[in-house]
Amino acid sequence: MDIKQIQELIKFVSRSGVNEVAIEQEDFKITIKTNQTPTVVHATVPQVPLVQAAAPVASAPTAPAAVATPAASAAEDTSKYITIKSPMIGTFYRSSSPDKPMFVNVGDEIGTGKVVCIIEAMKLFNEIESEVSGRIVKILVDNASPVEYDQPLFLVEPI
Repeated sequence: MDIKQIQELIKFVSRSGVNEVAIEQEDFKITIKTNQTPTVVHATVPQVPLVQAAAPVASAPTAPAAVATPAASAAEDTSKYITIKSPMIGTFYRSSSPDKPMFVNVGDEIGTGKVVCIIEAMKLFNEIESEVSGRIVKILVDNASPVEYDQPLFLVEPI
């Protein structure tokens, strides 16, 4: 295995969200490990409680109407906002270090090119810049949480 193949393997592992890959050949052995949590676990854990909660709600005759109304109004409220999404898999940070101020808070006005967060991927800290101008309405991810590609991070009200 040459260096170019190793580099391609490292890129593949970082994009796929796999925690560990080991390859062993006759005269060569390589193991690539990341400190990322498995993306599959994060996708399946929230769905289990929702499925369990859906069965009791369906058995109650008046509950579905009450549950459907807030869900419909929530969908209408977010439709006027622009979503800033994660461009990569990694760990989301709201500031450059624990002792530094947050890049943005709810209510802050941002412009195109303003750094809104950092995403750490493979020990590299990537500043994420806003591509829109507006006011931060909601921060959808907790600090130091793992994020996936194209996961919504912020809701922005255009100005």
